[in-house]
Amino acid sequence: MKAVIMAGGKGTRIQSVASDIPKPMIRILGKPILEHQIECLKSNGITDITLVTGHLGHFINEYFGDGSKFGVNIKYYNETSPLGTAGALYKIEGLDEDFLLLCGDTIFDIDINRFAKFHKEHGAYASLMAHPNSHPYDSSLLVTETIFPGQEGNRDLGALPLETCRVVRWLNKEENATIEHEKENLWFKNLVNAGIEIISPELLREAKKHLSKEKIDLDRDILKPAVSSGRIFAYRSSEYIKDMGTPDRYYQVEKDLKSGLVASRNLREKQKAVFLDRDGTINKSAGFLCSLKDMILLEGAAEAIKAINNAGYLAVVITNQPQIARGEISFEDLDRINSKMETLLGKEGAYLDALYFCPHHTDKGFAGERLEYKCQCSCRKPKPGLLLQAAKDLNIDLTSSIMIGDSNRDIEAGKNAGCAKTLLVKEDFSLLDAVKTCL
Repeated sequence: MKAVIMAGGKGTRIQSVASDIPKPMIRILGKPILEHQIECLKSNGITDITLVTGHLGHFINEYFGDGSKFGVNIKYYNETSPLGTAGALYKIEGLDEDFLLLCGDTIFDIDINRFAKFHKEHGAYASLMAHPNSHPYDSSLLVTETIFPGQEGNRDLGALPLETCRVVRWLNKEENATIEHEKENLWFKNLVNAGIEIISPELLREAKKHLSKEKIDLDRDILKPAVSSGRIFAYRSSEYIKDMGTPDRYYQVEKDLKSGLVASRNLREKQKAVFLDRDGTINKSAGFLCSLKDMILLEGAAEAIKAINNAGYLAVVITNQPQIARGEISFEDLDRINSKMETLLGKEGAYLDALYFCPHHTDKGFAGERLEYKCQCSCRKPKPGLLLQAAKDLNIDLTSSIMIGDSNRDIEAGKNAGCAKTLLVKEDFSLLDAVKTCL
């Protein structure tokens, strides 16, 4: 696979760090951002790279040359006039196969081969690397398709919701910033476009039919209009991806590189997680929570989850939701409640890496109950099924991980899964207290 890196940015927001060189040439731990990127590409077997340069581009050419001293092959496309974030893709020769597209101001350490496998399996026009982050409401949010039991494509009423990863709505950051969530009752998962894509040349050809200009914006002119094709997919990853658009982000990345956090989050490496119960641990307990209005964060919960994020642990919710089996709530309602939780956390700079729930319940006799979910299962806590599934999906080392909850079921589930620590939240010992104790 070839890689194209858009390396022509001026970096007006980060001029206090460096203003006399292109943004991708800003040094971090002694090396330009671009060099960190090229090292990651090389470690994934990608050595055929095109750099799109512009402002002060001679600095990039002089440093990297043909790439031979870095073990890669580098070609250049220099924009003599700005072509936007995608115009150059129509000028570069040889992009006749799916290629990786990167922004030159981003530090990342990702398993690109895993990403490429996802792209191929979905037959995508474009696969977008997506992740939760600490500032989702000044970012572009992706809304993906969920097919609930009984719907076309998931006719089995006994099935769980099917997340297809297909993007069905794209909220650019200007649109995202204008939403008044409480007033409009609109809640979205924290799923941010990370600015790393695998693009099919077929998409470029289709988009070109509707474009009559040379300066082209990748998101607004190509990707967002193609959502209606059903062939734009979001690849959700917990790996480290952070742009250096501002001085604050630059210094945070520098700190994360020094600590080893950046490399440790690559999914080739074993991850460590803090597993969290939901009701009574993150949000106020409301019995069997069935109403959107009752999703209210506990004081300090967002601060606790933010501390988990900053410590390099995955924050993974593991929750029993027997309201489904009892017939008290639909999968759609549960999805909205969980989306509200993610929205509220995101507004306070915290995020969840994943959420797993069990819809089952063994007791019968409830009005409107759903018998297909009345069963003995392996996922209802205190059984460890959800933790084991998360460990498989996210390459988690359970023996380095922690379970925090407000009931003995949570503690037993953590122990049954082999977690290193378990902590019980109580009235006088909050989630924040627990996180401060164990991290």
